[in-house]
Amino acid sequence: MLDKEERFIQTMEKVINLSCKRLPDDVYAKLGELREKEDSPLQKSIYDTYFDNLEKAIRYDRPCCQDTGLPHFYLKAGTGFPYLGMIPQGLTEAVRRATISVPLRPNAVDYFEEINTGDNTGERMPWINWDISGDSSDLEVTSYFAGAGCCLPGRAQVFKPSEGYAAVVRMVFDAVSDPGLNACPPLIIGIGLGHNIENAALLSKKAYLRPLGTKHHHPKGARLEADILEGLNKLGIGAQGLPGNSAVMAVHIESSSRHTATIAAAVNTACYIHRRSIITFHEDMSYEIATHKGALV
Repeated sequence: MLDKEERFIQTMEKVINLSCKRLPDDVYAKLGELREKEDSPLQKSIYDTYFDNLEKAIRYDRPCCQDTGLPHFYLKAGTGFPYLGMIPQGLTEAVRRATISVPLRPNAVDYFEEINTGDNTGERMPWINWDISGDSSDLEVTSYFAGAGCCLPGRAQVFKPSEGYAAVVRMVFDAVSDPGLNACPPLIIGIGLGHNIENAALLSKKAYLRPLGTKHHHPKGARLEADILEGLNKLGIGAQGLPGNSAVMAVHIESSSRHTATIAAAVNTACYIHRRSIITFHEDMSYEIATHKGALV
C-alpha cells in the first residue's frame, strides 16, 4: 500500500495532467456562450478553432497549449489536516514527475544563473501560497498554470486617494487594450484592491481563480465588476485580439481594507486556456475534484 506522501504526489501529478489538457467546466461553458454572441464569421471561425484544439487535446492526450506555464498552487489548509509538513516537497515532486509524464514544457529559469532547470522546479518554484481555513481536517489545492502571454499584461500601482477609483479603472483598461492582446482573449480579469503592492497583487491573482459567475461580496464591488466587464466588452476586441464582441469572460475583484493615504491596485489576466483545477483532500487522503465534473485521476 502506498504511503500518504506517495499517494499525494501521484494524485497531484494526475491533477496537473488534467489541468493542462482539459479546461474547467465553467470556463468551457463560458466560451460556448461567448461564441454564440459573436456575429462575424472570423470570430466564429476562431472559436471553432479553440474548441477543435480543446477536443484534440483530450483525444490525443496532449496539453491544450504549447506554453504549459509555471505551476502555482493556492492552498486552504484546515488546522486538522494531519499531513501539512509533506505538502511542499510533495507538490515539487509532482511537478517534477509531471514535466515528463504530461509532458510540460520546461519553463523555470534561474534569474542569476540564466539556466533552465529542466523540470519546472527551482527557487520558490512551484509557487505555493497558504491560507489557514479554521479547524477543518481538509486541504483544498487550487492549481493554476500561468503562461507568458497571460502574465505580460500584469500591472500593479499605488495611487493617491485624490486620483480616485477612476485611476484603477484606467489601469485595467490599459492592461487589456494593449498587452492583453498577447494573452489570447477572451480573458478573465483579476483585480486586487488593497493598501500596498504586495497584497493588491496577491488579491488580483486570487480574484481570477474564483469560479465564473461569482460576485464580489459587497454590492458596490459587484457593481464595479459588472461595469468594468461591460466597458471592456465595448472595446471591439474579440478572440485572439481581432475585432469582436467579447474581450473578456469575466471581471473579478478581491479587496482588503486600505490605508487612509493609499489606493493600491493590481491587475492579472488569464487567457482563454484557463488551466485552473480545485481538488480537496480529506484526512484519509480521499479527494474530490470540484472543477472538472466526472474527472478521475
